[in-house]
Amino acid sequence: MDADLIPDLVQQLTIRQAKFEDLPAMEWEGEFKHFRNLYSDAFRRSQQQLSQIWLAELPDQSLVGQVLLQLNCDRPELANGTDRAYLYGFRVRPAFRGMGFGTRMVNHVENDLRWRGFSWLTLNVAVNNPLARSLYSRLGFIVIAHEPGIWSYIDHTGRRQWVEEPAWRMEKHL
Repeated sequence: MDADLIPDLVQQLTIRQAKFEDLPAMEWEGEFKHFRNLYSDAFRRSQQQLSQIWLAELPDQSLVGQVLLQLNCDRPELANGTDRAYLYGFRVRPAFRGMGFGTRMVNHVENDLRWRGFSWLTLNVAVNNPLARSLYSRLGFIVIAHEPGIWSYIDHTGRRQWVEEPAWRMEKHL
């Protein structure tokens, strides 16, 4: 992509909350269909004001990024419903990484959380993802703990999948 076009493209980005009809597009042409139930559960929680799903799209309505955010969960050190939220899913399509889209998306989420009265944003970043950790550090997040990163989800076929992804817990005061 022409470097001169990138700032204009980033400015044209629309960041909005997901609608039910957006859920299939979040699977990115089947690459993330195994998260279908996770996306549906996140959307249900967003309808209950317990979470949010933010989508980033270009004027041609192509989805280039997504953020899943918990406002309240069973681990209050991550999200407690009052002053601490947990960013647990963040994705930018590979062709759009390193151009400012991720920064713009995180800034949008932070501004919305401030408006809602939240003062902390927490996230986990995989130990084996130094580029993401670098982005978060540049945006002011600091490492506060190591997480074993063991979690599970029900895939699109109804089977429980276990994930072991050691991570760094990072947080930022908003």
